[in-house]
Amino acid sequence: MTDLLGSQQPDTLRSVRELFGIDSDLEVPAFSERNEYVPDIDEAYRFNPDVTLAILAGFTRNRRVMVQGLHGTGKSTHIEQVAARLNWPCLRVNLDGHISRLDLVGKDTIVVRDGVQVTEFQEGIVPWSLQRPIALIFDEYDAGRPDVMFVIQRILERDGSFSLLDQNRVIQPHPSFRLFATANTVGLGNMSGMYQGTQVLNHAQIDRWNIVAKLDYLSAKEEAAIVLARVPEKNTEQGRKLIDRMVSVADLTRKGFAAGDISTLMSPRTVITWAENCEIFRNSAVAFRLSFLNKCDDAERQIVAEYYQRCFDEELDESWFRESLSI
Repeated sequence: MTDLLGSQQPDTLRSVRELFGIDSDLEVPAFSERNEYVPDIDEAYRFNPDVTLAILAGFTRNRRVMVQGLHGTGKSTHIEQVAARLNWPCLRVNLDGHISRLDLVGKDTIVVRDGVQVTEFQEGIVPWSLQRPIALIFDEYDAGRPDVMFVIQRILERDGSFSLLDQNRVIQPHPSFRLFATANTVGLGNMSGMYQGTQVLNHAQIDRWNIVAKLDYLSAKEEAAIVLARVPEKNTEQGRKLIDRMVSVADLTRKGFAAGDISTLMSPRTVITWAENCEIFRNSAVAFRLSFLNKCDDAERQIVAEYYQRCFDEELDESWFRESLSI
């Protein structure tokens, strides 16, 4: 499979209008056949047109594209779903604090050949992907260890070769290798206090990303459509009204976060979890408390409870009103 994959190239052109519903005459290269590395298509996914065009520039023009945004906006999924519709093989690597240079570059391992133990170099994910038509996604790019991140610096250049010092080899990138990254910050550190563990990135490395796209939350209508697609049991008249209220609460938490009133916001992922928990507990208030409210700071729960009251016309135990009446 590996050798066959390395010989593959995009062999067809697909219309952006047809694939993504974007008003554009652009055609993008794609593979006519899928393989085991191509992500499954999620029919419920909603594409942001601007971010989609930025990602497509990465696929068609071999640009290095970073997608930045708050948690739960679907940054990695956005790239995956573009790749899925192009039948482009795709791999995701989470750059957590335990990823080392050896994981990315490779290391000597002991293997058995003809009944004899021998030492053999095993390529890491970077040289392996570089030699194949792979869209490599570095998730949590701003959480990577600074000493490890310099391994990536050379391949950020479009035609950047990769030197395997242990093997005295220089690897030229496959013509269809593509590189993407996702991050919560833009490499300036944890300015909001929400993303502990993120790093201040070297500006010379940030400068090598050709395109930095910002992905925001979807409109309320589209977000409600996604929640209904994920929890089809709610696709009734009563269920749709409930989902609209839930999305309204989420929107209030985002506005409250932007205004500095609270330090935690509700992502679309949490709204979906809330809807799923409603199916379990059959009570929107209980599901709300278990899905989101208990994650909030004690000092902010009254504010969040007020958001809930505004949308559901129902007081929670955490609200100011109940506390003042000692209910």
